[in-house]
Amino acid sequence: MAILNAYSALVVLFLTCGAAMATKENNQIIKENNCENKMGLPCVLEAFTSIFETGSISNKCCGELVGLRKVCHSAIVKRTLENPLFKDLTPATIIAKSIQTWNNCLALIDSPSPSA
Repeated sequence: MAILNAYSALVVLFLTCGAAMATKENNQIIKENNCENKMGLPCVLEAFTSIFETGSISNKCCGELVGLRKVCHSAIVKRTLENPLFKDLTPATIIAKSIQTWNNCLALIDSPSPSA
């Protein structure tokens, strides 16, 4: 079974829905940093749900999100916001949820695990 790469579901959605409106800057960042290949699809969906809908993100997926690096995370969130499918969302709210998700994951990953 092939492993789907990071944000691949969103990329397919963007391309099939004519969302080629993403800025050159975000696309350049995403391409240069190979951002779309750094998370597995289950974690992509968890991260997406926690930012764009209402949901939580698991510890495992927090690890993948932090491994994505903030530059990739921010560029992908911004590119997603440019998609006409998300025009009814409030960008400030999504950015705030994105930052909150990132900070929560970073704190989780940086915190020492309890000793057994």
